[in-house]
Amino acid sequence: MLPLKSRRRIRFYLETTIASFPRIFPRKALVLRFIRRNNMMQWEKLLSAKRWGSEDKYNSDPTEARSEFQRDYDRLIFSSPFRRLQNKTQVFPLPGSIFVHNRLTHSLEVASVGKSLGRMFYNHLQSHDPRVDETLPLISEIGNIVSAACLAHDLGNPAFGHSGEAAISHYFTDGEGSKYQNDVTEAQWADLTHFEGNANAIRILTHPYAGKGYGSFALTYSTLAAIAKYPCESLAGHRKANIYTKKYGFFQSEQPGFQKIAAELGLSQVSESPLVYKRHPLVYLVEAADDICYNIIDLEDAHRLKILSYQEVEALLLALCNDPRMEARLAGIEDDDAKIGLLRAKSISTLIGVCSELFINEQEAILNGDFNASLIDRIPEPHRSAMKEIERISVQKIYNYSSVVQIEVAGYKVMGGLLEEFVPAYLYNNSHYTRKLVDLIPKQFITTRTDTYSKIQTVLDFVSGMTDLYAVELFRKIKGISFPSIS
Repeated sequence: MLPLKSRRRIRFYLETTIASFPRIFPRKALVLRFIRRNNMMQWEKLLSAKRWGSEDKYNSDPTEARSEFQRDYDRLIFSSPFRRLQNKTQVFPLPGSIFVHNRLTHSLEVASVGKSLGRMFYNHLQSHDPRVDETLPLISEIGNIVSAACLAHDLGNPAFGHSGEAAISHYFTDGEGSKYQNDVTEAQWADLTHFEGNANAIRILTHPYAGKGYGSFALTYSTLAAIAKYPCESLAGHRKANIYTKKYGFFQSEQPGFQKIAAELGLSQVSESPLVYKRHPLVYLVEAADDICYNIIDLEDAHRLKILSYQEVEALLLALCNDPRMEARLAGIEDDDAKIGLLRAKSISTLIGVCSELFINEQEAILNGDFNASLIDRIPEPHRSAMKEIERISVQKIYNYSSVVQIEVAGYKVMGGLLEEFVPAYLYNNSHYTRKLVDLIPKQFITTRTDTYSKIQTVLDFVSGMTDLYAVELFRKIKGISFPSIS
């Protein structure tokens, strides 16, 4: 067999020759849009069924690999971290008699939209080249990969929504946790002072928690990469070196693991210090599914809670429906909730279509890592303006609604209060009281490492995994506000 370097040269020659004569090689013409030239990422490498922590069991046979991505979905949906999303705030406080979305229902809806986006992309490829499956054997699995990644995209979010993230960060920047700065590295301190749910999701899915086995979830590399919305370390995100956002995608503890995933899938590296990669292309579809769902569904929830009137929601969603008969169809429905259900369905359908088309049309830029925006931010008019108006109204009337603000404030108090108790207790563990507190931390989170960063992460793993209700109950009990009962 020829050396690898020689084989690559021959392959490059054949690919460039085919690219020069698309009329002679029509079936290859479309596929060549996705073949790497220079630094372009390749679908051939980006789709891998290799499993985290179970690499020795990897079967490269495409026939066997096709079922692996559906297994990712199944493993996630039956997992404890996923079930706990049922009791984690999406936007509104957990409901009384009126049911609104929580993190679990949101994730299921995002997974449904994500699967449609991935399937539409594959259908487009297949319609232009019926033999695309021969060239890219796993390309038909894109819908399953995106759907699984969508299920997991919020696993790392702590209780109380984004205010929970802010509360954890605040403990280290302005609270009692600030005294630990000199005990950790600069990069580790950036992780703590800018706690990020996205990075925490990667940790939950790859960290070898005690007693859980090394592989834990053992998801495929492609699914893990599709979750990494911000593929950089915290120093990059918060020095604005990241080409996407100020956020980041992995903690220092998971950086070697992410580098391993990036190398396997051929993700383009932007810089080494701080470490920044270009996104896996499927991240754009996961992100689009999330953007579509929360923008539209938050309006539906706001109507149910009487924060927005039917007329306000109708005006916002009609602009997205792309159906000249919609007003006539609405006139035939009496129930306002049913009307909004129809408007929601048509709006989501429209957005899936335009985002899918944009993803297809921007393949070269996406695979080159040059598409530096979300799909939603680049959809064509008039849909872009309609989405901007929804965003404006949501910020003005939904996200600043009194009960939403109240839970943000509560999140600061509860999360901050738990950290004030558990962090010093686990770090020092030098009294009867602190030993009792440490006994409350489940054994799976306990680390054998002795450095300050790892021990703080133990507490963060415990606290960030709590549901809203469990966090409130534990806070009340350890602060002496309520007394625990034996059951």
